[in-house]
Amino acid sequence: MGVKGLQQFVDHTCPAVKEWVDLREMAEQHQRSHPECSPVVAVDTMACLRYWYTPEAWVHGGQWREYLDSLKRFVNAFSTAGIGLVFFIDGVIEQKKRDEWIKRRLRCNLEIAKIFQYIKANACQPGMEMFFIPSGLATFTRFALKSMGITTKCSLLEADYEVASYARLNECMAILSQDTDFLIFDTVPYLSINKLSLEKLSTVMYSRGKLCHSLNLRMADLPLLACLLGNDIVPENTVDRLKYRCLDKYLPKGRTTGQRKQIVAAVAHYICSVDHSHSGLREVERNLPCHSDESLLEKGVESYILPGQSSPWLPRNKISPVTQQCEMPTCLNHRILQFAREKHIKAESSMVYKVLSKGEVDCSNTLEDALDADLPGQAIVYRPARQSIYGILLSAEPNARPDSARLYPTVKEWFVYPGNSLQQPDLIRALPPELPGGIPDLQTLWLTEGPAVEKLRYRMFLACFGLQDFVQEFIHLELPSTAVVCCLLLYMTLQVTTLCVEDLDAFLAQVVCIRDKPADHLAQIQVPRVDSRAVHLASLFVRGLSVLIAANSACGFPFKMVDLMPWEVFDGKLFHAKYLQSHNGCTMEDLLEKNPETGLSPTVYAAITISSVHSLLITRGIRDDMHSLVGPTQLKQLEDLNRVQDLTTNDHSTHHERKKECVIEDSHHPGLGLFSLLLSGRRCRNLVPHHQVQEQRHSYNYQVLEQICTILILPQQHNSPNHLLYYRGHVYFSNCVSLHFYFYVQNFQCNLCIIYVCVSLSESMCL
Repeated sequence: MGVKGLQQFVDHTCPAVKEWVDLREMAEQHQRSHPECSPVVAVDTMACLRYWYTPEAWVHGGQWREYLDSLKRFVNAFSTAGIGLVFFIDGVIEQKKRDEWIKRRLRCNLEIAKIFQYIKANACQPGMEMFFIPSGLATFTRFALKSMGITTKCSLLEADYEVASYARLNECMAILSQDTDFLIFDTVPYLSINKLSLEKLSTVMYSRGKLCHSLNLRMADLPLLACLLGNDIVPENTVDRLKYRCLDKYLPKGRTTGQRKQIVAAVAHYICSVDHSHSGLREVERNLPCHSDESLLEKGVESYILPGQSSPWLPRNKISPVTQQCEMPTCLNHRILQFAREKHIKAESSMVYKVLSKGEVDCSNTLEDALDADLPGQAIVYRPARQSIYGILLSAEPNARPDSARLYPTVKEWFVYPGNSLQQPDLIRALPPELPGGIPDLQTLWLTEGPAVEKLRYRMFLACFGLQDFVQEFIHLELPSTAVVCCLLLYMTLQVTTLCVEDLDAFLAQVVCIRDKPADHLAQIQVPRVDSRAVHLASLFVRGLSVLIAANSACGFPFKMVDLMPWEVFDGKLFHAKYLQSHNGCTMEDLLEKNPETGLSPTVYAAITISSVHSLLITRGIRDDMHSLVGPTQLKQLEDLNRVQDLTTNDHSTHHERKKECVIEDSHHPGLGLFSLLLSGRRCRNLVPHHQVQEQRHSYNYQVLEQICTILILPQQHNSPNHLLYYRGHVYFSNCVSLHFYFYVQNFQCNLCIIYVCVSLSESMCL
């Protein structure tokens, strides 16, 4: 990132370029010189991620609530001083920078391999010298900033260019970054994020004027200096020979020490000797290797010229990059494309505009173990979901041809995963989900309102993950975040056949336990050792959340974005601790930290959250090898709970009671209809004698199941008839085995949750 060698030159050879500044004083000076506007700093978000990520733990998948608190502290420090902030996010990888992007990704692969090698050898997190940003940090940062009401923009061009251009055109006070490209752009002052003291609100300012003075260059010469040193457009190996020829001419003969420190000065000296014109630039280009692009330096210089600026090194009629920008949209509906563009710029969506405008998407490195053959890379796991998203975006056109006659478009994917050399993009077909009636057009999904459309959006979202048949089950979940987790874990279980019940329990237990834990509490969690598989799984889960965001964007936002954020449902250290506990045979009560919620036992509260996942996995035949959370290990825990006396109809004649085969209805309690729907028409699955339960997963004796239902569903206040609604009935299986069940609903308002507990436990036996 930035200009090769320039940061070292500024830090060690030319310290005069640096100046410590007090941002409060700087803001006051800016206000005096610009009384019509408040002081604003344009922030290069990607360059600041490392500064903002202050938690000590980084390998476990991300300490998201701690990170969110860190962002809030940063924003508050500036707002308290009366300084506004505008954040810029990288929205595209320009084609001219693709080669450099690939080189970085491949280098990161080597770094990640070393991290996993260290973890396997030492069972702990590596030192900060091996620090790697948690997966998805850039994606979720934009939504974190948006949630704080901060102006956040996603770029249509290279983010550095847009930051420099915006700051100049809007007379911003400064740019905050750690990228030497901002020493080259002719724009507002450039501040260092790495040197920022948030308490004092002071940092280092880099002066372009002093840099030019020390090198005897003009401001217009800095873009050529950057190109000859090497940057994202001009590869360093292309200019290496020229740099060292400049060095030979610049240094006194016989001097060999300190050569690298003098390269910047030597190249600057060479530029001074060249005619400052386009023909002079051509002369310089002739000194480059013959195989290089003849216009490479011209493209490099041009990349630093902002709107309204010119350069003596370029032809006089050269058009600025902004004017040159030309989209080749894959979506022909101008209104839809414009809507997607606006959402992209406002950082309110993910992936959608890149698919519609260019048919090309990319994803950086993920902290995953390339040597773990049992766990695939996230790019492979979520590819079917992305194909569905592409299908919705590119195939949802009115009057589309039938599937048999349709030619599905392809999307270019630059995704990093084990074994991918990134020599070329993967061409991925856009495959819309198979739904009765086909795929609605984007105008209906995005620009139409009404209850029917809201339900359609929800169904389309689930269809991206192959769960469109479970709309009713998901709709009845009270918390959107619960539905999000259930959707993601169901999909993961479909795609990753090596995902075991201990993994699933760890994910679900941490979702239950994270709800009311503040960031400082999560920060104090101690992880006894680091497991490489848990690290991989955590990254897989977090990357899955970013795919949910893309699906939400494509389907017209059936969920609020905040419900899809990791700080709502995930914490790296908490998950890692639950993973180790689960794989060590921890009891359910301990896994849930013996912390009853809303007056329910830990077992019941867990079932409320996790019933959807287990019941759907088992009863729908999604994963026959996956057993229910309430298995043999937990039966002993249930037996220790307070038992109840056998209840009969005569004992509760005052309570509302109906008895039907798989049908219980009550107009005041819609959850009962769900219970009826899920149980009706299902067959018994492998009922076996009780003594065989230990040997066969997901197989329970019906008497044991009856006991579980009775224990779990009966509230403690069963002697208060005014607060209880009692139901009693039978479920008849195909082999005439009768399951006698009871369940109670307390205070009526929580009936849906408790009914769902009963559904999940009952369904652990039957299809």
